[in-house]
Amino acid sequence: MEHRDDIGSKLGMWVFIFTEILLFGGLFLVYAVMRSNYSTEFHQAAHHLNTFIGAINTVVLLISSATVAMSITAVQKGDNRRAVIFLLITLICAGIFLINKYFEWGHKIHIGLYPRSNLMVTLNHGSVMFFSLYFFMTGLHMFHLVVGAIILTVIMIKVHRRTINAGRYVLLENGGLYWHLVDMIWIFLFPLLYLLT
Repeated sequence: MEHRDDIGSKLGMWVFIFTEILLFGGLFLVYAVMRSNYSTEFHQAAHHLNTFIGAINTVVLLISSATVAMSITAVQKGDNRRAVIFLLITLICAGIFLINKYFEWGHKIHIGLYPRSNLMVTLNHGSVMFFSLYFFMTGLHMFHLVVGAIILTVIMIKVHRRTINAGRYVLLENGGLYWHLVDMIWIFLFPLLYLLT
């Protein structure tokens, strides 16, 4: 039987996820309006993004979502060792994502294509809006990913110590829900920024 605290914890996580969806939903709405107003400029600016890196990051996050789900199943079956392995794979995927994003952002910064740079002030308003939204939305997503990785690291330690086990694993479930949120946000960001050119 589910503990009352567990139900409250799950409900709290779903409320939090709803507020995060509202936040990113608002950003997606702003993006849609700006893209409608500056379709040509957005089209041209999007060609400066690396679709290959974006696609790799999409695959990496999809794998990480699967491994988080498998870690929950492993704990439910009492196999904490396997759950730790799945969580470790998830964290490695998060690291790969961040390394790819570091090189992607690094290239943009190297050529001066970032908000308030000397190059950016020479661009048209639509291009400036595109790159401002690109850096803000992907930066906010990266912040959520780093927070998620920290949460999953703490959870992995608790799984290893068997504080989280087959009888008590709501923290792992909530951590998994948060990680799925991070992945879902990227599933929307990738086509909006990289593919709709």
